[in-house]
Amino acid sequence: MKYGFLGKTKVEISSMGLGCWAFAGGSYWGNQEEQDSINTIMAAMEAGINFFDTAEMYGDGKSEEVVGKALQHCRDKAVIATKAASANLSAGKLIEACEQSLKRLKTDYVDLYQIHWPNRSVPFEETAKAMEQLLQQGKVRALGVCNFGVQDMEAINKIANVITNQLPYSLLWRAIEDEIVPQCIKNDAGILCYSPLSQGLLTGKYKSPDEVPLGITGTRFYSHERSNARHGELGLETETFEAISWIKKICENMGESMGNVSIAWLLKQKGVASVLVGARVPTQLRENIKAADIDLSNNVLRELSTATDVLKRKVGNNPDMWEGALKSRFQ
Repeated sequence: MKYGFLGKTKVEISSMGLGCWAFAGGSYWGNQEEQDSINTIMAAMEAGINFFDTAEMYGDGKSEEVVGKALQHCRDKAVIATKAASANLSAGKLIEACEQSLKRLKTDYVDLYQIHWPNRSVPFEETAKAMEQLLQQGKVRALGVCNFGVQDMEAINKIANVITNQLPYSLLWRAIEDEIVPQCIKNDAGILCYSPLSQGLLTGKYKSPDEVPLGITGTRFYSHERSNARHGELGLETETFEAISWIKKICENMGESMGNVSIAWLLKQKGVASVLVGARVPTQLRENIKAADIDLSNNVLRELSTATDVLKRKVGNNPDMWEGALKSRFQ
């Protein structure tokens, strides 16, 4: 496992982090045993992962509670990131939201406090002022954002020291590469990658769009006629599964799993500070962690990128996986 500093801070994080949304269980994820979640977090620590990402929105705080319970006896060895919901970005609400997150996490500070999504009705100045107060009080060590496009990043960088931007990024979803990645590199803001396996597509377990569970067919990979889709676009089903087929052949020739190779590819991309992997039980975590040991050659990196170039062009520069260009939440 490799480690690096977040921006210019002394906060050191592992190159792979554990995304903790699934620990909330509920209607989206289904039943999740708390002990399985705790065992998975501890397995991550044993494997060298020290970075854990959660949010107040994940199960109305359930994920934070599980993370806090698991890490309360080794808090000094963990880097905890959580997020304030877009509805809580006004000054008073943000301070209270942070206090509640701290209680659920059983800690007196958060290493990285992030804006989950921009809120167009609350000025960045108001949110930044409240975050600065939390910094001065020692309740937050560093500030980050999630799902911020170029314009929003430019605006908030003028008034706050934002050290990370958490974004959807994977071998199949490369919409941030042309504009957002260069900006993050220029401003020394590390990229935290979520959905690195594109909701399971990069594991190779689905042979066609019709095999994908209805609950996760709402992204722009799929036709707008499929369940939960709201983007209004034709979708990219043909291009997506052609790319998956190509990637699968590359991985078979290497003797490695698609999922691990896809994560390994992401770890090599410019500007990436950490890749957030998901796991609900220790065995899944131990499988994903193998990606850290895969050293892809330059030729393989190029071949993998080439396999998804057509899809990248069709996706375009809109990083929003769920909304079309006209309603994109990225600005």
